[in-house]
Amino acid sequence: MRLPRKVLWALAAVLLLAALVWALRPEPLPVDMAEVRRGPMQVTVAAEGVTRVPDPWIVSAPSTATTTRSPVEVGDRVVADETVVASIRPVEPALLDARARAEAEAAVIEADAAVHVAAANVARAEADLAYARSQYERNQELAARGVIPQRMLDDSRQALDQHRTALQAAQSALAMQEAIRNRARARLLGPSAGIVGGDEGYIDIRAPQSGTVLAVEDTGARLVQAGAPLVAIGDLDDIEIEVDLLSADAVRLVPGAPATVERWGGEDILEARVRRIDPRGFTRVSALGIEEQRVRVHLDLVSPPETRKGLGDAFRVFVRIVTWETDDALQVPIASLFREGEDWAVYRVENGRAVARTVRIGARTQTEAQVLEGLEAGERVVAFPGDRVTDGTPVRDRAGP
Repeated sequence: MRLPRKVLWALAAVLLLAALVWALRPEPLPVDMAEVRRGPMQVTVAAEGVTRVPDPWIVSAPSTATTTRSPVEVGDRVVADETVVASIRPVEPALLDARARAEAEAAVIEADAAVHVAAANVARAEADLAYARSQYERNQELAARGVIPQRMLDDSRQALDQHRTALQAAQSALAMQEAIRNRARARLLGPSAGIVGGDEGYIDIRAPQSGTVLAVEDTGARLVQAGAPLVAIGDLDDIEIEVDLLSADAVRLVPGAPATVERWGGEDILEARVRRIDPRGFTRVSALGIEEQRVRVHLDLVSPPETRKGLGDAFRVFVRIVTWETDDALQVPIASLFREGEDWAVYRVENGRAVARTVRIGARTQTEAQVLEGLEAGERVVAFPGDRVTDGTPVRDRAGP
């Protein structure tokens, strides 16, 4: 049975319209897609730090002295109370100019004369004492026979005591004048006077603790003042890290927060832990000329010393400090987020189309954001949405078949 001509024309029109609609339909836009997933999440603060040996021992000169060449070098291992780290000798007397030497020689002549006078006084006192002693002994015999009265015997005894005291005073005066002469002669001593042999007169200073020599102030022999540093000693097995953070980042840290140390020169990533956050900040001008308020954070290395061989004092490292972490967080790539008014939004892929969906975001890292509301695990979203992607745009996965 043949169809009426009108029906045939109607069918042809429908087929033509369908073909036209199919030909004019928009081609799905190729985009990058990402899946909303659950998993562990960690927020960190990253910064460069410097290693420090805490509480190094600074060996200093106990008094103004002359040192020999340093017996140790930087990097040497030392043992407490055994290894000699410095040798010092008291400062030698200064050279005298012509006038000072003439005055010193005159003082010696004067002191010699005074000694001679004191010696003469001692000799006279000894003679007077001997005479007084003989008089006393004679008067004792006469008084025993009743020839002289008792008063004369008492007078001779008193004279004997006085001359004995006078002799003691003369001897003390002689000793004092000899000391003055020795002091005057000492002023004439020049450098190296009285030193016999190269090492005589030197005092060895031994290491106060075991460790490694971190610094030697000067390896050559020289004059040092009292308290001048000679050698620094530290234990390289006990190293801490000092990091300067922006104050806005430092307030998010707590003592005991875990951290990792990267780019220190070794292959392994080292573990560390925040020990102290300084309560006072400081101002530092950045390379762009911007004043930044920074805070020093101190970390202890947790990794054993054998895993960080070669890491020493004042080495630069890269540190990541954990400020927040969880074992189960719903996450979406940062690249899929965009602003919609005051809210965050994503394009969720539904039936081959990009559908705008408002979401509530929590913690964020450099690559991921925590989703609190608006998405479910397993859903797909458009990553890096451009201007061509709008609500309802047909899309297809660029990486798909």
